[in-house]
Amino acid sequence: MINTLKENTAIILPENGLEEKLKQAEKENRKLIIKLGFDPTAPDLHLGHAVVLKKLKQFQDLGHQVVIVVGSFTARIGDPTGKNKARKPLSAEDVNHNAQTYINQLSKIIDVEKTKIVFNSDWLDKLSFTEVIQLMSKITVAQLMHRKDFNKRFTENTPIAMHELIYPILQGFDSIQMACDIEMGGTDQLFNCTMGRQLQEAHQMPAQIVICMPLLKGLDGKEKMSKSLNNIIGLTDEPNEMFGKTMSIPDSLIDEFIDLASDFSDEEKADLQLKLQNGENPMIIKKMLAKNIVAQYHDQAAAGLAESFFNSQFQSKNSEEKVYEPISLNSLPHTDNRIILVELCSKLKTDLSKSAIRRMIRSGGIQVNHIKITDPDEEIELFAQTKVKIGKRDFFELI
Repeated sequence: MINTLKENTAIILPENGLEEKLKQAEKENRKLIIKLGFDPTAPDLHLGHAVVLKKLKQFQDLGHQVVIVVGSFTARIGDPTGKNKARKPLSAEDVNHNAQTYINQLSKIIDVEKTKIVFNSDWLDKLSFTEVIQLMSKITVAQLMHRKDFNKRFTENTPIAMHELIYPILQGFDSIQMACDIEMGGTDQLFNCTMGRQLQEAHQMPAQIVICMPLLKGLDGKEKMSKSLNNIIGLTDEPNEMFGKTMSIPDSLIDEFIDLASDFSDEEKADLQLKLQNGENPMIIKKMLAKNIVAQYHDQAAAGLAESFFNSQFQSKNSEEKVYEPISLNSLPHTDNRIILVELCSKLKTDLSKSAIRRMIRSGGIQVNHIKITDPDEEIELFAQTKVKIGKRDFFELI
């Protein structure tokens, strides 16, 4: 059991803390209280969040009490979380909307019926200014400056607002309110989680242990998976999108995704990683990985259909097998049923700039009715059943 709970963890603080907490719970014949905090700053959960949620599920399956603390108060303050500037605070309306979305998505991994969900505004809104000052007196400025991003910004003379310094203290106060035994998070939350330990000790309470999970890298293969970096695979992505995004990860991420994002057995993980080391085509491994991920958040049937879609859309050379997105002719601006190619493509691919589209056209990346056109300013006649291919993955048909 202990080995399963420790699997894939990046940090356990103190090192023998988990064993001690489990022994304590058994001796007292009670459940451990395990806290995970979310500031609902964006409405969608992704595979990076799932790394921590899956570990929570393991504790939950052993009968322990999982508590999700929704940062309904702290999200209105803003936490830099490793950035060199403060995160923009959210309105109460944004917080409530995003929080409800989070709660709905948690059920994809943990048993929400057995999960206690609380909002930290329930107690933080009630603190008097005297109580806030008393709370702040428990922590020194030197302790706060141990946080790497604070230290870096101070060294670089980058402004640090007072509310940012208070944020970790308020997160730590959540642990006092919940009398937590364990707080979980990603490695970027280590400082904030240890603040809960310090405050519990200052209030003569048993100190929680901290378990930090690794940060799953995003689709770019460089930064952590983050909504703000647009490099995520969302838990609510449609099967085809989820499969395609997984297939787009750099080969260097395959090992990491097998460990942290799949639910293969230990034997299956070891076998796939060995095949990869022995020169197996990474495409084959990625397809197995993509299918596994889709099955986790949808089902096996959806995973099979997503694989078939990917094969026909991105690997088949037969254009008749492609799935074209229908676009109404009436939605396109035109004069006498004619439109400049760069204008047409910019209306079909709104996420690309016109300069990027011009470069793509000149490099032969655009086809109209299966014919490459390399002049961005060429006039295209608009009529039903015109097929436009933009790049390798986008197919449109005018209707």
